Amino acid sequence: MTTTLARHPHPAAPAPRRARTRVGARVTPTRALPMLPAVGLLVVFLAGPIAWAVGGSLTDRALTGVSAAKPEFVGLDNFARLFADPVLPLSVLLTVVFVVGSAIIGQNVLGLLLAVLFRAGSPAVAGTVGVIVVTAWVLPEIVAAFVGYAFLSADGTLNGALSLIGVAGPNWLYALPMLAIILANTWRGTAFSMLIYRAALDDVPPEVTESAMIDGAGAWQRLRFITLPMITGTIFTNLLLTTLQTLSVFTLIWVMTKGGPGDLSATLPVFAYSQAFSFGDIGYGNAIAIVMLALGAVFSLAYVLSLRRRGGVS
Repeated sequence: MTTTLARHPHPAAPAPRRARTRVGARVTPTRALPMLPAVGLLVVFLAGPIAWAVGGSLTDRALTGVSAAKPEFVGLDNFARLFADPVLPLSVLLTVVFVVGSAIIGQNVLGLLLAVLFRAGSPAVAGTVGVIVVTAWVLPEIVAAFVGYAFLSADGTLNGALSLIGVAGPNWLYALPMLAIILANTWRGTAFSMLIYRAALDDVPPEVTESAMIDGAGAWQRLRFITLPMITGTIFTNLLLTTLQTLSVFTLIWVMTKGGPGDLSATLPVFAYSQAFSFGDIGYGNAIAIVMLALGAVFSLAYVLSLRRRGGVS
């Protein structure tokens, strides 16, 4: 005797509930409470100095004299004077040249190149060169500035080495001041970019590059069409960080050239410092600082918009 099982349709399994997204969740006081210390630090150390600089740029505050004790409100007089100053266009141009040459081209390109070479090279060579590069980064800025001065001055190490082969080198700090400070700042800051890019390259799935290699793609093609597009977000983030850091470099330039000869290496931080503390015009120096802040905002906005166009952020 055979029995057959009744074929009853099984009840449909309940569809799994989709997790609710928390992106648009309302921020409650309880959730905002852990952020209060960070917000407080930002207000004290970022928003506070910016507000003080903006307020000071609208006064005739000075380092000494009556205006030091009782500064008066002068409105936009400092900015009108600043935009009529022939040194301002030169200082802005020098700042852009310094940022592009040192941060965008120097630190980022060299840092990416070192990261790629270290990944492909032997561990011993990569470790040795990495230690040398990182040593320059961990040096205090004042020490790195004196090293750069000793290397590029008229009687410095570079000209001493050139004299051994019969070449008389110039006084780099006087003949080519911008090139000198660009090289010095690139030497000092490349390690940061190198470490960032080494971490990004380690996150690239090896099977992707192996598949491209099997398909016949060369090293340059793999780097250009596979690796670089996959680390676009890291590239733009590092560009933003190195640009803002380079934009505020003061000690290295002041020690090496003091903004000279003349004003040929007077970037905006050096220009602001000299007006505020060498000539005692604090209000005018604050106005220059506001221009520098606006320039940094332009660079930041350009990076963010470029990253969004490439789909790097939502």
